[in-house]
Amino acid sequence: MQEEDVLAEFRASKALLEGHFLLSSGRHSAHYLQCARVLMDPARASRLAIALAQRIPREVRKDIQKVVSPAMGGVIIGHEMGRALEVEAMFVERPTGTFELRRGFALEPGDRVLMVEDVVTTGLSSREAIKAIEEAGGKVIAAAALVDRSAGSVDLGVPFYPLVAINFPTYAEDELPPELAATPAIKPGSRAAS
Repeated sequence: MQEEDVLAEFRASKALLEGHFLLSSGRHSAHYLQCARVLMDPARASRLAIALAQRIPREVRKDIQKVVSPAMGGVIIGHEMGRALEVEAMFVERPTGTFELRRGFALEPGDRVLMVEDVVTTGLSSREAIKAIEEAGGKVIAAAALVDRSAGSVDLGVPFYPLVAINFPTYAEDELPPELAATPAIKPGSRAAS
């Protein structure tokens, strides 16, 4: 799947939004990718996960024993990646503000894990999820995401394989262009901005 094919999937599901958005990272953007919408069609989610799995080098793919994703945004793509890679998939969640495995999910010491996100912007959630996985005994050997919004600048401390890298500009509150500053920001994500 090429970048334009991936964007076509987002457009077809009305998941590529335009306006003024306050991202969970606290930055502002004129574009928002609503991954929940693109993943709500199981056939589309499966196609995207298969394409994402194919982006991961074969030698890394064969070493993956588990897939772990952060809730909420990573749950569906994490599950579909587990299916594509034929390994178990689980998720970490933040019941008290810090990611942890719950619901009977557990890792064996040294399990080689692929951490999967829907969208990476600053990498904060990804790094927090990786820390939780390692504290639970797993060894994160790679990370993957449907979308890298960091313009290729994010460092997760492990090899990172996005399906598509999108470079929509983001802005701090004090550097908003006039056209964004003139309209109120919408918080479309599931997590409050930090």
